[in-house]
Amino acid sequence: MQVIHRVAELRAALAGAENTAFVPTMGNLHRGHIALIEQARQAGRPVVASIFVNPLQFGAGEDFEHYPRTLAADCEQLAAAGTDIVFAPEPAEMYPEPQTYQVLPPLAGELCGAQRPGHFQGVATVVLKLFNMVRPRFAAFGKKDYQQLFILKGMVRQFNLPIEILEGETVRAADGLALSSRNGYLSAAERAEAPRLYATLRAIAAELAGGRRDFATLEAAAGAELTRHGWAVDYVAIRSQATLLAPQPGETALVALAAARLGGTRLIDNIEVGLPG
Repeated sequence: MQVIHRVAELRAALAGAENTAFVPTMGNLHRGHIALIEQARQAGRPVVASIFVNPLQFGAGEDFEHYPRTLAADCEQLAAAGTDIVFAPEPAEMYPEPQTYQVLPPLAGELCGAQRPGHFQGVATVVLKLFNMVRPRFAAFGKKDYQQLFILKGMVRQFNLPIEILEGETVRAADGLALSSRNGYLSAAERAEAPRLYATLRAIAAELAGGRRDFATLEAAAGAELTRHGWAVDYVAIRSQATLLAPQPGETALVALAAARLGGTRLIDNIEVGLPG
C-alpha cells in the first residue's frame, strides 16, 4: 500500500487507471469506514482512501483542533482491508490559495445545516477537490451521514461528474449505536445512554408502518422523549427520501432523521422507512 501526501504523486500513481474506487475520510477509522473500503473494492480498483481533517467543515467552537489524528493506526487498518493508496495531504496541499465555496441548494441550510452553518459548503468543497485529484469512477459514502450523502449526490449530478456514488449501510454496535469517530468522546454513562437515539427512530418507524401520518406529532414526541433523558435535541424530522423535504401525500419512501447532543458530543442517526404503496 502506498501512502502519498502530494497531488502530483497521486496523479502519477493513478495514471491510466479507469476504475478507481475512492473512500474519503477524516481518519480515526472504525468498522464503518472499513465496510466502505470493502464495498469500494467490489466496485473497482485501485482503491484509494483519503485521510484529511477538513478545516472548512468545522464551525466556531467545534472540535477541529482536538479531532483525533491517528494516521499510523488508520494506515494499518486500511492496508489490512486491501486499500491500494492512502492519500494524506497537508492543508497547504488541499488549499494552496484562498478558498472558494460552491453555491448549495437551500436544503444545505436545513437539518444539520441549520445547526452547523457553512458545514455542507465545507464538505462539498473538499469532496469536489478530492474528486478532481483522484478522478475516481466510484466513490463510497455512508448512509449515517444521510443529508451529506444526499447533497453530494446532487453535486455529482449538478457538475455532470462521471462518478457512481456507492451508498454504504450504517454500521452499528451490538446495542444499535451508529459507529462514529466521535463516539470516543462519550463518557461511560453517556455511552450507555447513546443507543436511545436509534431506539427513538425505530419507534417512529414502527408508528409510520402502523399507519400514523401525523408527522409533526411524532417528531415532537420523539424530541420530548430524548429531552427527558438528558439529550439536547437539535432536530427530529421525518422527510421524503427522494427530496429530503417534508413528505407529500402518498409518498411511501420516507426517512426519519435525528441529531442531538449528549454532554458535549453531537450524535446523528437515521432510519429509512418504506410504507405500503
